[in-house]
Amino acid sequence: MQRSYICFGLFYLILLILNLFGCSAAAQVKTSRETKGQFLSVNMAFSVGVMSAMYLTKGITGAHLNPAVSLSFCVLGQVQWGRLVPYCLSQLLGAYVASALVYLVYYDAIMDFSGGDLTVYGPNETASIFATYPSEYMTLGRSFLDQVVGTGMLMLCILCLGEKRNTPAPAELIPPIVAVIVLGISMSMSGNCGAAINPARDLGPRLFTLTAGWGTEVFTCYDYWFWVPLVAPPIGGVMGTFMYLIFIEWHLPDPDQPDNDSALSISETIKQPGPTWEKDVELNPSGMHSREDCEIG
Repeated sequence: MQRSYICFGLFYLILLILNLFGCSAAAQVKTSRETKGQFLSVNMAFSVGVMSAMYLTKGITGAHLNPAVSLSFCVLGQVQWGRLVPYCLSQLLGAYVASALVYLVYYDAIMDFSGGDLTVYGPNETASIFATYPSEYMTLGRSFLDQVVGTGMLMLCILCLGEKRNTPAPAELIPPIVAVIVLGISMSMSGNCGAAINPARDLGPRLFTLTAGWGTEVFTCYDYWFWVPLVAPPIGGVMGTFMYLIFIEWHLPDPDQPDNDSALSISETIKQPGPTWEKDVELNPSGMHSREDCEIG
């Protein structure tokens, strides 16, 4: 078991390559002042990162990239509760290391863009390259709702992909399908708060910016907004899971039991009395038929 936990920590450094894709795209777009990409570029890069990470690690642990998703599968009983903390810590560590790599790769561009002043506010802020921050008009309550809804949609959409009683997706196509789902959420629900929908994806980079020169402002800004992408996604994920159970899974047919109508008709057929014959003529309430008629019909 201890060896498994060590392996989880090691491969999650690679697993959260999704953060490397996404934050690198954010750095490229921001530091080039959108001359080398746009907002859609960041959304697509995160989606490609999700797909790549899933293909890399799906055979090891089912490609758990998100603590909210891991928690939801624990609630469903599909993942052991004892694995939740190691998974989450590994995801957090992977996001932190990915942010450090992005910082090293884009160091010159970040310094040139910011003038060497690493800030959270202003036209030359660079903190949003790594973690998510709300728009100026957002309140804490609406920000919380934004993250709950986004993560709930994520779980609601991915839980059906492996359901054999419904319309399951081919196993080899699940990573790109999940990537498209993430892309859809990012394109439609990231205007308010950046669509973190993943505590590790947000907290890991935020911790990195804290230690890399942005200071404590990354946690205190916007009325201590940092806790919203940390708390709201797990709640949204569990809510989306229960919505799937209540409205979809509990109404799917049980493949182990025959259809009720078919079973009834078979039962009734067995109970029907056989034909009565007298002098080569079948006697029944509907009329009289000869053996020859029955053989021809």
